[in-house]
Amino acid sequence: MATLKVSDSVPAPSEDAEQLRTAFEGWGTNEDLIISILAHRSAEQRKVIRQAYHETYGEDLLKTLDKELSNDFERAILLWTLEPGERDALLANEATKRWTSSNQVLMEVACTRTSTQLLHARQAYHARYKKSLEEDVAHHTTGDFRKLLVSLVTSYRYEGDEVNMTLAKQEAKLVYEKIKDKHYNDEDVIRILSTRSKAQINATFNRYQDDHGEEILKSLEKGDDDDKFLALLRSTIQCLTRPELYFVDVLRSAINKTGTDEGALTRIVTTRAEIDLKVIGEEYQRRNSIPLEKAITKDTRGDYEKMLVALLGEDDA
Repeated sequence: MATLKVSDSVPAPSEDAEQLRTAFEGWGTNEDLIISILAHRSAEQRKVIRQAYHETYGEDLLKTLDKELSNDFERAILLWTLEPGERDALLANEATKRWTSSNQVLMEVACTRTSTQLLHARQAYHARYKKSLEEDVAHHTTGDFRKLLVSLVTSYRYEGDEVNMTLAKQEAKLVYEKIKDKHYNDEDVIRILSTRSKAQINATFNRYQDDHGEEILKSLEKGDDDDKFLALLRSTIQCLTRPELYFVDVLRSAINKTGTDEGALTRIVTTRAEIDLKVIGEEYQRRNSIPLEKAITKDTRGDYEKMLVALLGEDDA
């Protein structure tokens, strides 16, 4: 469930665009007004506001926001205002760059989006960067990481609930044998993770637990703690089967470590607020005995904090 709060009655896009223009004028930027508008509009509404702003003022709203804002608040507003596919394309592109490299972010985008959402991200990548996501991922990665990540970002999974229990039994046995022999990079393991529907993967790993007495993630924890590919494989399986637990782990690491990881915190809140941030927040509180909103406000300040709290649905709007 989403945490985004959108009023049943919102102003016309032209009015929102005019209010945003007002927020940029004068001696200082009115950040509260920007938050009150953009943090309470759906993706489709934000898209139309951007169009209205461009038609009225001849400027790209994103470029104006970039010019008027700064630091973590700017990043949160810009990511939020992008269309979801554009946002995922930007995150994925950053993840292939030398200084912002992240195999985890590439995997996260590939495995926690629906097939249609991932397709939109790949299309947005074409439009924005004039090349394909998969070619940049292939160029950025090597070896087992390339095999896994290129397969994941090019996937177009079936989204239905139907499962083949005979297949689940066969592939549970196959995966068990590969893990037992520590063949984590086996082509069949990667094929299953990158092509099967999420419902089929869940059925396979439920059968794995029934047949072998432990969850697959527990089996994988017996591997080398310093094996980065194995760590990515574990995260891949978690994203495909229990994404809320993956996001809780990322948030806990981002908030609880010395110095907040604002990049991860901003990414999770802006990408999940319209999807399942409520479920993630409930799981976070269950596992950490503190509401996610309180954990965030303890570690953030100013307009950045206000924006995140608004997207969590915890402000007064």
